[in-house]
Amino acid sequence: MLYWLADQLNFPGVLNLIRYLTFRAGAAIFTALIIGLIIGPKFIGWLRIRQGKGQPIRTDGPQTHLAKRGTPTMGGLMILTALVCSVLLWMNVASIYIWACLIVTLGFGAIGFMDDYDKVTKASHKGLSARMRLLAEFAIAGLATWLIVSRNGTLLYLPFWSGGALDLSYFYYIFGAFVIVAFGNAVNLTDGLDGLATMPVIIACMAFMAFAYLVGRADYAAYLGIPHVPGAGDLIILCGAMIGACLAFLWFNAPPAAVFMGDTGSLALGGTIGVIAVATHHEIVLAIVGGLFVVEALSVIIQVFVYKRTGKRVFRMAPIHHHFEQLGWPETTVVVRFWIVSFVLALAGLATLKLR
Repeated sequence: MLYWLADQLNFPGVLNLIRYLTFRAGAAIFTALIIGLIIGPKFIGWLRIRQGKGQPIRTDGPQTHLAKRGTPTMGGLMILTALVCSVLLWMNVASIYIWACLIVTLGFGAIGFMDDYDKVTKASHKGLSARMRLLAEFAIAGLATWLIVSRNGTLLYLPFWSGGALDLSYFYYIFGAFVIVAFGNAVNLTDGLDGLATMPVIIACMAFMAFAYLVGRADYAAYLGIPHVPGAGDLIILCGAMIGACLAFLWFNAPPAAVFMGDTGSLALGGTIGVIAVATHHEIVLAIVGGLFVVEALSVIIQVFVYKRTGKRVFRMAPIHHHFEQLGWPETTVVVRFWIVSFVLALAGLATLKLR
């Protein structure tokens, strides 16, 4: 809203800084961080009182996790509050891309909240039915994809091939929605250890800040051989707000966690990164930058597929972070090493810019 106000006043004096995307992105990071740190303690206290026993812990999971009983969940509400307030403060309200992203952020957050609420009230880890969740997620993701396609078309751009693109036509609506839903659930599956999902989300947001800025600039896009998406640069405000909100949450989620983000946070964050990838035409590169989340999701799919057909397990436990815990890795070791892997994959995704 500050951008709209400054624009109405024709950016006088110091307000001229608001004209620049980089300034607003930095301000969005700082704003979300401060909001998150301020509301965190009271918010966690409120959750602890309201939830009592906290998030149900699976008895068939790693036994070390039983010590986490009583830790409140739904900390994603804290992330979403800081994120949305920061975005609304610094965004250009005319940006259709940010509004499309916020639809997914709030929509997926609402689905995750209902799932978390169901788990807490019933003291069960099951939550909503998978069918109900997926139907709601695809409806929201489909709406966001439709808004994006109305502005930047149905071309799927291929990395490692300068100017290479496939026109998916109407199939792109399904493809875009699938990317958003798949990545939302991939991040959701990764969120099983203290801090495990949060830092890779921050790293992915940093990478997509670069992608959004570059595709939004006609000169840089032409030089790098990547698609030019007018107005996509505004997405760096959203990426910045996500980074700030996640950093604030990580302050309270660092081991031993005082709060879990729950599906409320993980589903919303994953879906938002997915819709940013669709808006910037970097859907395939998302699989590289977010490769850690992809591997986590694939480990579950492979485990279920093989077990149902052979009765044998490929991993000691899925998702794959639990497999390494079962091998004897301490939780903090798994988390930090997965962070390193996520950072390397983000660098590999950024490298595709020059390989074209």
